[in-house]
Formats: sequence, C-alpha cells, structure tokens
Amino acid sequence: MISCRAKNIPPFIVMEILERAIAMERCGKDIVHMEVGEPDFDTPECIKEAAARALAQGETHYTHSMGILELRQAIARHYRDKYGVEVDPERVVVTNGTSPALMLIFASMLDPGDEVILSNPGYSCYPNIVEFVEGKPVEVRVHEEDGFQYHYDEILPLISGRTKAILINSPSNPTGNLLKDRAMREISSLARKGLYIVSDEIYHGLVYKGKEHSILEYTDHAFVINGFSKLYAMTGWRLGYLIAPEEFVRPIQKMQQNLFISANSFVQRAGIAALTQAGDEVSEMVRTYDQRRRYLIPKLREIGFRIAVEPEGAFYILAGAQHFSRDSYAFAMELLENASVAVTPGIDFGSGGEGYIRFSYTMDLEHLKKGVERLGRYLEKRSRG
Repeated sequence: MISCRAKNIPPFIVMEILERAIAMERCGKDIVHMEVGEPDFDTPECIKEAAARALAQGETHYTHSMGILELRQAIARHYRDKYGVEVDPERVVVTNGTSPALMLIFASMLDPGDEVILSNPGYSCYPNIVEFVEGKPVEVRVHEEDGFQYHYDEILPLISGRTKAILINSPSNPTGNLLKDRAMREISSLARKGLYIVSDEIYHGLVYKGKEHSILEYTDHAFVINGFSKLYAMTGWRLGYLIAPEEFVRPIQKMQQNLFISANSFVQRAGIAALTQAGDEVSEMVRTYDQRRRYLIPKLREIGFRIAVEPEGAFYILAGAQHFSRDSYAFAMELLENASVAVTPGIDFGSGGEGYIRFSYTMDLEHLKKGVERLGRYLEKRSRG
C-alpha cells in the first residue's frame, strides 16, 4: 500500500511544465525555456578546478556529518564579512542542497500539528515539506499593490499556541521582491515571543536594487538556509547549508547522520572555492542577469503582461495575466503548445499566484528575444481569434 504521505504530496508544477517541454523537444520542437530557475552559466572554472583537485587527491569518502570544518569556517567568514554577524562554525550544517536543509529544520522543530507561517504566493515546496513532516502551513496573503511585502500586523493574528516558526524568503521566489528593513525588524521581533524565524537566503547576492539582509542581523533566534546553486551556477552540484540555533545542532546532526550521512566530499571543496575565489565571475553573472531583467520587463509589458512590481532580486518576474486567462496552468500549457515558450503558472506558488505567470530570465538575451517575439505573435493572433 502506498502511504498517504506519498499519495498526497502535490506535484511540483514547474517540473511538469519542464518535462512536457522536454518531451516536445524530443519530437523536434524548438522550445524557449523561461520556466525553470536554473542559471544558464557554466560553473566558474576555479570551482570546477577545486573539485577536480579534490578528486585527484582521493577525497571521495564520507566527511563529518556536519560538513568539513574548512567549509563551515568559510561560511562563517562569509556571514561575518557580508553581514557583520558572528556565526560559530559549529552551528553550520552542510547539506546536499537546500531542500534537505529545509527538511532537517522542520523535522527538528515540528511535532504533528505544529504550525509554520509562510507567504502566499511563495515557493511551492515550502508548504509541501512542512506537511511532509506532519506540520501545518498557515498562509499570509501578500499583495501586488503592496509590493508583495510581508506585514507584521497581518502575521500577528495568525499566531497560535501551535505556531513554531515564520518562514521568510528575500529575495523571493516567485516575486523577486526584497523584504524591507522595517519588515525584517518587525518580523524578527516575533522571536521574542518564542517563535523561530526561518530565513531562506538562497538568492542572496542576486540583488539589483536595494540591499538584502540576513535574519541574523536582527536575531539569533533563527535558522538560515543558503547554498551554492543559484549565485554560483551550481544547481547540479547539490550543495547547501543551514545555520541553526545552538540547541538544534545536535538533533539536526543526528538526523543528517541517519538520513543523508554527509554532503559529497569533493563538492564541499568546490564550495570553499566558490566562497573564496569566484567573486569576479559572480559579479559578471549578476551584471548579466540585471541586463536581462531590464530588457525583459518593458518587453513583457509591451505584449500585454502587467508588471506592477518590478523585481529587485533573484531572476524572476511575476507578471499579471488575469486578462488573458484566470487559469494560469491552462494558460501556461497553451503558451507552451502554441508559442513553444515554457513558463511557470502562478498557481504553482499558491492560490495568491493564480492569474500570474512567472518568467525566469536564466537564458541569454538572444533566447529571451526569441521567447518574447513568439509570445507577442501568439497573443496578437489570439486576441484577433
């Protein structure tokens, strides 16, 4: 018998769009991919060279379950240098990507029925992971007309005796927005009520306007999730980490030992190189993303999409498409089948995302232009027909 847990977990819709697009490509279709949030850049050479050296030197064995000390120290230095916060390397746990980090955090914190407050729209896997460990996601609607900002006054009434944590993600997937300093301060003040703040900082460094802040600048009663996939173009390397309050480290370590053993040894060496040597390549990637962002926003508006909130970070644009269709999934499939452009339906990010389409600008300008031209031609034909 299949477990209820396995039967009830919803699909990750963006992956279903991608998989359909790949099937179409196998049949000879040329698809422009604007759906998946995966950098198109190759991993910087210094990172690949570090991994190759580690392999050549025989670093192919288990490491400490929390990760090699040198990487944990490099992560601690990164947070000191970038945010001015002191992190004990013994509070850092290196993981095979950030999804296991999320799983470990929520499994360490939640008993069945315990609640986590999170935004709607928000990253689609958050509530699924909370529910997978028998927690209960409690959603706060964030609104376009307010810049998709999280507000203390809207969070406060949702706090109950079962609330354990508030999850934040800035820059955000899917909106690309940054939480303002005031919002960060107000939300972090809830830690004084005994709640933990869980901050997903995976898009830190990918910021074009304003400045991102780590939750650790405001409170130690918090967890940080971060990794190497987005900023360093290392999605396939599967390397992430978490920073936990001291009392949670040992429980998380025990789960890591049982569930994952350790992150890949030679990949951890690559992580050190990313943090210490890849600055110039990262800066160039960020400049390129910003160039794409500045191209795509007005072009999408020209062909009829509504963008009331311009993204300040990450590499996504959440565009209003309610005037085209109230069913974002059906509309995304329509665009894939008829315009050969793959996009992500807003419903993938919660009920608050319905009526929107998320565009990812993780491809070169030539492909972006091709995608916009195809969409424009199709939407014009659609409006006439």
